[in-house]
Amino acid sequence: MEKIDGVIVVGAGPVGFLTALGLAQAGIRVTLLEAEPGINDAPRAAIYFPTTLDVLEQLGILDDANAIGLQSHTFCYRVPQSGTAITVDVRTTMRPNERHPYNLHFGQHILARLVLDHLRRLPNAEVRWSHRVVSVTPDAQGVTVGVQSPRGPEELRADWLVGADGARSAVRQLVGLPFEGHTWPDRFVATNVRFDFAKYGYEPANVVSDPVHWAVVARLGRENLWRVTYGEDASLPEEEVRRRLPEHYAAILPSRDPYEIVAVSPYRVHERCAPTFRQGRVLLAGDAAHVCNPCGGMGLTTGVIDAMALTQVLSAVIHGRAPESVLDFYARERRRVYLEVSTVVATEFKRRLSEKDPERRKQDEEMFRRTVTDPQAAAGASMLTVAIQGQPMPV
Repeated sequence: MEKIDGVIVVGAGPVGFLTALGLAQAGIRVTLLEAEPGINDAPRAAIYFPTTLDVLEQLGILDDANAIGLQSHTFCYRVPQSGTAITVDVRTTMRPNERHPYNLHFGQHILARLVLDHLRRLPNAEVRWSHRVVSVTPDAQGVTVGVQSPRGPEELRADWLVGADGARSAVRQLVGLPFEGHTWPDRFVATNVRFDFAKYGYEPANVVSDPVHWAVVARLGRENLWRVTYGEDASLPEEEVRRRLPEHYAAILPSRDPYEIVAVSPYRVHERCAPTFRQGRVLLAGDAAHVCNPCGGMGLTTGVIDAMALTQVLSAVIHGRAPESVLDFYARERRRVYLEVSTVVATEFKRRLSEKDPERRKQDEEMFRRTVTDPQAAAGASMLTVAIQGQPMPV
């Protein structure tokens, strides 16, 4: 058995990488385990809100992110049936004196590479690829983790274990925690496409509200590459989903200009949460702890805030600055934020995208118009930024 004096983090997505970086910067030995042989570059989340940028700044990587990503200030709500296009300057919906009054666009796999580069500069951080966790045995003094590695079965021993290994979290399952909630009856299809949306008046971030052909359209960065996500029948096999893609694009794109599809990723959508984010010396963060549909960007945002909160409390406990009870506070508070804020906002956003009732669709349009013209409505939208951060960690 290999003894690791510190923390094992499982999962090389944004939450796992950011948690590992935060702990390593706090002087803690960190070993990051990932089942895959490298960073997953499938289409995933790609827009970072100001609250997320605050975390990147605290970890010392915001300058690098700004050098890579595209800053944006506008969001457009589009209703093809009525010809409506309502553009919102997102700076009007931000907190007063926002430190980073913009959204930043770039793929989360690029963020992972950026964090990996910073981790490699730290002598107390290590990333092990192709290490699949197959057993987790916590006790009062630490956690024993069984892995299947390129060398065969191995056992690692650490003081703490963080599961940040996504919605199918092996860590969560191996400690016996259920994933309570529901799976939506539709499938989302995330695609990366080269098409000149800006030529047709599209902003860097757009939602297309339609009962059938709804979509989220967002630029992925500085090049002319866009993320188009739309809904599909979940009962269809994946090969049929891919075959039908041109039919959806014919309905979604604003013209018949040529386009190039670079990547396609169909996936099921869930609203689920673990009953607790702490099981002794095992802690959960991000999608391993909670998942919501991606409409509105609540999943990535909540997960990144989880990473910073967990870094704060776990480093304080390890360095003797706080009792272990602060870990229970983390678990309760981040679960509350998911249940009361993240999943509620994401569910409402999903409804607005595909609402079938004409009267409610009119009400949704009016709500977006008020955000543009009514300072009070815009101020109300800024409260979400405060709500999703939750209570400060008591350290």
